[in-house]
Amino acid sequence: MAKESVFTLKLESDLRDAFAAEAEAAHRPASQIVREFMREFVQRQREAREHDAWFRAQVQKAVDDPRPGIPHDAVMDQTRKIIDRIASKKARA
Repeated sequence: MAKESVFTLKLESDLRDAFAAEAEAAHRPASQIVREFMREFVQRQREAREHDAWFRAQVQKAVDDPRPGIPHDAVMDQTRKIIDRIASKKARA
């Protein structure tokens, strides 16, 4: 089991009182709820950092790709043809 420690924070008394009341109404210790909030926050932050690193690596990979790029107008023409083809299929249905 992990060693426990005390974590002190300052907050408005009305927030403290409302939180304590809601924790009591949920029949859960306030400290347990705070620990869950903290674990969720840590997990979200880690996931966000990992995603950011992955995304930056993907962008760098694309920047470093030696293949020639496709001009914007060519991509837009291809996209418009796809949209038109789908729209025409829906119109016939």
